[in-house]
Amino acid sequence: MATLNWDLVQNNDKIAIRFFGELSRNTLLALWWQRASFLSEAKLNQPVIEWDLTEMTRIDSAGFALLCDFLHISQQLPNKRVRLVNPPQQLLTLADLVNLSDWLSAFVEHH
Repeated sequence: MATLNWDLVQNNDKIAIRFFGELSRNTLLALWWQRASFLSEAKLNQPVIEWDLTEMTRIDSAGFALLCDFLHISQQLPNKRVRLVNPPQQLLTLADLVNLSDWLSAFVEHH
């Protein structure tokens, strides 16, 4: 059975929302219901917001749509820099398929 867990890690100037497991139509409902607990200006109170996908094992089109929505919402918060950390190839492929690669790449920092 597919599972998805997440947590918030706050450092000096950033807050990271980390996903563990599968972000798919089978797992995203609980995340959607809990979104107010991590997707508010009060919670995202650091200048840098990181969406850390390092431990994500799978993402499907429904998970992609939800993640894009979360990125868009966090991008609307004033004076924030939003970063996507370690996006899996599956995510990049989905972005290509729906012509969102340029939009998504703006969140990815290339070192």
